[in-house]
Amino acid sequence: MTGSEIDHRIAGPANAFGPAAADYERARPTYPAGAIERLVRELGIGPSTTVCDLAAGTGKLTRLLAATGAEVVAVEPVPGMRDQLELACPDVRVLDGTAEAIPLADASVDVVTVAQAFHWFRFEEALAEIRRVLRPGGGLAILFNERDSRAGWVAAWNDAIEWHRRTIAVYQATDWTEVLEGGGFTGVGRFEVDWDEPTDRERLAARVRSVSYVAEEPAEVQQQYVDRVLALVDGFPETFAVPYRTHVWWAHRP
Repeated sequence: MTGSEIDHRIAGPANAFGPAAADYERARPTYPAGAIERLVRELGIGPSTTVCDLAAGTGKLTRLLAATGAEVVAVEPVPGMRDQLELACPDVRVLDGTAEAIPLADASVDVVTVAQAFHWFRFEEALAEIRRVLRPGGGLAILFNERDSRAGWVAAWNDAIEWHRRTIAVYQATDWTEVLEGGGFTGVGRFEVDWDEPTDRERLAARVRSVSYVAEEPAEVQQQYVDRVLALVDGFPETFAVPYRTHVWWAHRP
């Protein structure tokens, strides 16, 4: 499946994240240590490297990359998300830009990372831009966090927010090896890790509101989605775990 084929199936424009930026920062999951350790090893991320975190959102991945000692530049097109990003990552350079027009010089970075965002891109244009800013031999990583619907209540959560009707699981529907190789990248690798993130009811409500198509709805409709999901955790402890599966792909520019 290509970028042009999925564009019409993605619910809501990326700008829906602007009003939901605070909920996004509060409730969206981080990325597990195992995924970061694998990327560091496969792509050589560390103090001597420059990393562009593309479509960085509120900096969920950005802050983990910065912790490796790498020089990190975050690129994000949505103003509300950039505001949250600058608060969360005050020592990171944050730029306004898109995947199809990255505001960096040719061959200026060693690694480009894209977390939870590649499905918003026009694949061919984005991959050409990523190749342009990467140094020869540089690496590209794509990450997606997926709620693990093998847990019954998480499957019911997906049903409660009409997930499968309103959107698609792009990490499942797209052959990322084909996309990356078709975009001129080589040595594609893949890694998955299962993990749990603790949450509570307030964060769970914010997590529901942070979904793009939910964020576009009036407040009363958003609350209906929230109420359906909160009903699923009646009887849960005050703090409980949300199971995730994180998918990671990487490749290199020749």
